[in-house]
Amino acid sequence: MIDTKEIIAFFDNHAPTWDKELRRNEEVIRTILDNAQVSEGKAVLDVACGTGVLIPDYLERKVASVTGIDISPAMAEIAKRKFPQKEVTILCGDVETTTFDRSFDCIVVYNAFPHFPDGKRLIATLKALLAPGGTLTVAHGMSREMIDAHHHGCAKHISNGLMPAEDLAAIFESCGLTITALVSNERMYQVAGT
Repeated sequence: MIDTKEIIAFFDNHAPTWDKELRRNEEVIRTILDNAQVSEGKAVLDVACGTGVLIPDYLERKVASVTGIDISPAMAEIAKRKFPQKEVTILCGDVETTTFDRSFDCIVVYNAFPHFPDGKRLIATLKALLAPGGTLTVAHGMSREMIDAHHHGCAKHISNGLMPAEDLAAIFESCGLTITALVSNERMYQVAGT
């Protein structure tokens, strides 16, 4: 079982160098956000937003608002400093225990799903935060095999491993979501549902 305190400590420790170590595949990110239906006028919840790596992409798509949440105080603080725009709100907390005063058109979990202790509980929690017709997506900017290999080193104590996309899709469906995208290849991993 993953210990939340260890997750916080790990990401707090890595926060100062997170952006320097970031590798982005712009085409993959565009595909992920297209499949997540992130577009103009939408309210987005970025779960485990880290330092806000996708916030510029949301803003470029002219979303109405971005709410980022991260359990790591150091990650959330960096994101707050980087994105002072009025349409961006950064929260520090656990998305599964935070009370939100609104629902969201798009909920994105990017490069973070293996760090949640109970994937099914997370999906059920996030589904309840979706606006009618909203889209929830879990995505990674690399293959499942690459994610697992990456986490096998210093992060194995804070990662459950990344389940096959078909298994995650089954969890989405069991929570009442209709699958709109299922991709697991050498470039990316994504499950999206409405």
